[in-house]
Amino acid sequence: MKSVYWSCRLRESRYALTTHSKIWLGLLALVILAAVGAGGWVGYRMFSTGFSAKEEPGALEIMMARQVRHLAIPLSQRNAVNPIPASPAILKEGLQHFADHCAACHANDGSGKTAIGQGVYPKAPDLRLEATQSLSDGEIFFVIHNGIRFTGMPAWGKGKPEEDQDSWKLVHVIRHLPKLTAEELEEMQGYNPKTQRERDEEQAFERFLGGEDVAPPAPAHHH
Repeated sequence: MKSVYWSCRLRESRYALTTHSKIWLGLLALVILAAVGAGGWVGYRMFSTGFSAKEEPGALEIMMARQVRHLAIPLSQRNAVNPIPASPAILKEGLQHFADHCAACHANDGSGKTAIGQGVYPKAPDLRLEATQSLSDGEIFFVIHNGIRFTGMPAWGKGKPEEDQDSWKLVHVIRHLPKLTAEELEEMQGYNPKTQRERDEEQAFERFLGGEDVAPPAPAHHH
């Protein structure tokens, strides 16, 4: 009787193992098919657009890129807390930094509606929207400090992350962008980088106010 009992148990175990194996193999096959399908779709999109930076990335490409970015940021960095307390002085300094370093791509208001911001691939995101505001402070800091490969986002951080206070101040700025006031926007314009022509015009105007007979700057060259 014992031999019959153990024989039945052995057959049940083999059946259960076979069933579980089939389930796992089926799931693995689905994952592989999904990965191949997603890769094929992204490849088709790239091929059909000729790698043009004018195109908008598709929903699948955006989802994959965001997921890869999320997984690429270490957990300890994602959970990092901003070590710099928010204050009016810190925000003012951060807004000046943003206007000088970031606004060329992201615009003073964070909309990304600039010639450079709309010309890179993917286009500069609107930092005021949920896609950015839903990120943790640590994730935003990581992106500013390290940049993002294969995009127009450079790495602004210098030295070790724990020494990069400027990037943490910019995190406060990004959190504040949805509440930016007209007065703050006007002040930020004074910190935007100027072209040589704009500097020449300012100098010529100051000399004119000083009583000098100053010729106007040469016309700007356009593409």
